[in-house]
Amino acid sequence: MLRLHRIEHAGSVVHAVEDAGTWSLVDGDPFGRWTPGARLPGPPARLLAPVTPTKIVAVGLNYRDHAAERGKPLPAAPMIFLKPSTAVIPPGDPILLPPGVGRVDHEAELGVVIGRRATRVPRRDAWAHVLGLTCLNDVTARDLQDRGVQYSHCKGYDTFAPLGPCIALGLDASALDIEGLVNGEVRQRSNTRELIFDVPALVEYISAIMTLLPGDVIATGTPAGIGPLAAGDHVTVRIAQIGDLINPVAAGAPAAVSGRKEPA
Repeated sequence: MLRLHRIEHAGSVVHAVEDAGTWSLVDGDPFGRWTPGARLPGPPARLLAPVTPTKIVAVGLNYRDHAAERGKPLPAAPMIFLKPSTAVIPPGDPILLPPGVGRVDHEAELGVVIGRRATRVPRRDAWAHVLGLTCLNDVTARDLQDRGVQYSHCKGYDTFAPLGPCIALGLDASALDIEGLVNGEVRQRSNTRELIFDVPALVEYISAIMTLLPGDVIATGTPAGIGPLAAGDHVTVRIAQIGDLINPVAAGAPAAVSGRKEPA
């Protein structure tokens, strides 16, 4: 299976492909025609977020066990919200805990990377518009969410969308093991078989509402086991055949004084 990466190489941002441990630069457009190019001596020193989406369309309560954990009924239709592109960070960069917001949680999720412009795509054609699959951490200011603060706020802070380490190409999303770990301890463990709405259903539903552009990401929801993060933690999203997305956690700097406070 091929894994597509975005890396720093010779002072430029480029794409590379990993195939059974062999690394090559990508010749061409990863969202169009491309072939493996010049060989690299090995893995790069630094991985970037594999895409720079115009938007992340996230799905709430899309695992049966997580809906039960939150005491919510199973949704009749996908519950979607947007995370801004400015929340994206690559593997290894710190998740910054905003001062004064209270509890901040990890949420391990499968990310679906759009490969072709998608508008009103029927379920049967969904996979033709998908480039591949990645890992995503839908970091959430849980206290704000539980107080009724709308999702774009509690899930949209800078650094609240770690993404990577790669885009797995040609991978079947129907039965992938997914885990969320903090400091090596497994907190979340499930399988994409537990999704209420699968990938084709999500592409169909979301593309009927908004156009999905190449590089956009659908965050498909998180399983049970969400929990708080603290400065000094290391959090991992692990998905079978995709890899590990690992980020440290640090305290964020106080915002510039403006006379405004976080909502109570």
